[in-house]
Amino acid sequence: MFRFEDPWVLAILLLVPLGYLLRHRLERDRTATLRYSAVDSVLEAGVGRSRWAHRVPGLLRTLALVGLILALARPQTGITSENILTEGIDIVLVLDISSSMLAEDLEPNRLEATKVVAADFVTGRRNDRIGLVAFAGEAFTQVPLTLDYDVVRTLIGELDTGMVEDGTAVGMGLATAVKRLQASEVASKVVILLTDGRSNRGEIGPLTAARMAEALGVRVYTIGAGSRGTARVPVNDPLRGRVYARMRVDIDEQTLEEVAGITGGRYFRATDTESLAAIYAEIDELERTEVEVENFTQYAEQFPLALGFGLLLILTELGLSQTVLRKLP
Repeated sequence: MFRFEDPWVLAILLLVPLGYLLRHRLERDRTATLRYSAVDSVLEAGVGRSRWAHRVPGLLRTLALVGLILALARPQTGITSENILTEGIDIVLVLDISSSMLAEDLEPNRLEATKVVAADFVTGRRNDRIGLVAFAGEAFTQVPLTLDYDVVRTLIGELDTGMVEDGTAVGMGLATAVKRLQASEVASKVVILLTDGRSNRGEIGPLTAARMAEALGVRVYTIGAGSRGTARVPVNDPLRGRVYARMRVDIDEQTLEEVAGITGGRYFRATDTESLAAIYAEIDELERTEVEVENFTQYAEQFPLALGFGLLLILTELGLSQTVLRKLP
C-alpha cells in the first residue's frame, strides 16, 4: 500500500508550473549586451546545444522543488496484515472399515466413497484439529488430533478392510474417539461416526460410549451408509474366487439416532454417494466457528527518498551552472 501522510501539501504542486513559466518569462525579458568584433563565429558556435542547454538548470530546479514538496507530504508504504481470532473445533472422524463397507450401493463402494468425501471434508476445514479413528471388530487411532491436513488425507486414503479383525464395534470406535478428545480444552468437540451396520463386537456398547461423550461435552453426528433393501457385495469363495452376492442392508438406525440424540448431535442416512457428500457438507456448515478478523497496516516513511532526490537535483544544477552551463555576466 502507498499513501501520503499529509496529502494536502501536494496542492503546492499546482504552483510549480506557474512558477516555472513566470521565471522563464522574467529571464526572457532580461536583456544583456556583449561586444564582439565579429558575430559570425558566435552565431555558428554551439548551435545544437545552446537551444536547450540554457533550460537545463531551470528544469532541474523545478524537479528538485517537486521532490521537496513530495517529501513534505510524507510518502509512506504500508504492509497490511490480519489477525484471525478464533478458537478451532476438535473433530474426530470415525470410519467403519468392516468387510461390508465393500458393498457397491455407493460408487465405487461404500468405503471408497466415504474416503473421498471424508478427505474433501478435511480439505474444507480451517484452524480445526482433525483426528481419525477406524474400526471393524476392534477400533484404533489412525491419526491423533492434528492441524496437518495432508497427513490426515493421506492416512484416510490408506484405510482398507482387513486392517483389523472383521466385525462392527461401533461403541469401541466412538469410545476411542471420545478418549482422544478427553484432554481437549476447546469449547467445541465433535465426533462424526459412519457405519453401515449394527454393533456386534466390543466391550463398550454404542449407548455407553454416547454417555461418555455427553459427560465430556462431545457432540456426535452419526451416519448410516447404505441403500435400502439389498446391496451387491464381493465375496471370496474358496472354489470360485471373488464372486458377488446380494446382502440385506442392516443399519441399526435406532441406536445411531439415540447416540446422536444423547450428545446433542444428529443422525443422517446416506443411501448413495451424492447424499453422503451432502451430509458431510451439512455437518461442515453446522460446525463452523465465528471468525473475528482484525486488519491492521504498518506504514514505513519513504520521504527520505524524495528528499534525497530533490537535494541531488539541486546539487546537480549548482554543479552544471558553475561548469559546463555557466552563464557569462
